Amino acid sequence: MREQVFNIKDTNDFTRISLEIFNHQFKYNRVYRSFCDLLYIHPSDVKSIQEIPFLPIQFFKTKEVIASKDDIQEVFSSSGTTGSITSKHYVTDLHWYEQSYLKGFEHFYGNIEDYVVLALLPNYLERKGSSLVYMVDDLIKKSKHEESGFYLSNIDELANKLKVLDTQHQKVLLIGVSFALLDLIEKYKFNLQNTIVMETGGMKGRRKELIREELHSLLCQGFGVQQIHSEYGMTELLSQGYSKGNGIFNCPPWMRILTRDTEDPLTIKSNGTSGGINVIDLANYNSCSFIATQDLGKVHSNSSFEIIGRFDNSDIRGCNLMVL
Repeated sequence: MREQVFNIKDTNDFTRISLEIFNHQFKYNRVYRSFCDLLYIHPSDVKSIQEIPFLPIQFFKTKEVIASKDDIQEVFSSSGTTGSITSKHYVTDLHWYEQSYLKGFEHFYGNIEDYVVLALLPNYLERKGSSLVYMVDDLIKKSKHEESGFYLSNIDELANKLKVLDTQHQKVLLIGVSFALLDLIEKYKFNLQNTIVMETGGMKGRRKELIREELHSLLCQGFGVQQIHSEYGMTELLSQGYSKGNGIFNCPPWMRILTRDTEDPLTIKSNGTSGGINVIDLANYNSCSFIATQDLGKVHSNSSFEIIGRFDNSDIRGCNLMVL
């Protein structure tokens, strides 16, 4: 199945494989099967991806969402405040994840070996179980550049390296959490011509939250770049969407975004209207490929999408099945 997923060519391929994976996960994922049963939805009734039930992402906080009997190789966990319940993603085959993020990066940016990868992810490095750190660490290794690496608090060294590599016309990917990127440009000013600056979201409680337009404007000015790139991923997924600017994201061929009605979570909305973000991630074969997130967004006619906010807990609809 992995070879089929990563060789999807068109919408027909995507639909066919999605329905096959839905059947597989209905059969082997007990949590997802219970959810579908409570909705009285059976694979024999499902003929399109719009009819597939999307599991509320909150189940990853309380259940082992697994569609495999293989041993667990890695447990990824979300960040959270002290005492809060975090999501856990039990991964039984890391090759799915590794192939997904590598092929996804190549789909949008080309060969990873063309880049020096510099990672400014202090809050992620300070805890265990980050799927983002796992991905970036592997991309650093696969870049095969001695200059690639993580940075925690040594931003003076990072600033110097960015300037030197840029003068050498070396392609660089600087991937960082928002507050750390802001810390860097408050101390140094850049005029980078060969560097992609990619923010991974969030102030993580370190700074006041900014709207995307304000954040990206500050980062563009500080780094001297035209656009700020972004990555859309989460603990519960094995694939990522990428934005090359203006907050407009695109998915690799094995991932798709739909929007649901905020009052009726089983109703999929047409493109161009805002709603709750549903993700189809076919790389999540051994877990659940159909997830209803807590993000609000809009899908455009060309299948690109944007994130416009998040649900408050009080706004979540259709989660009275959470007690299963």
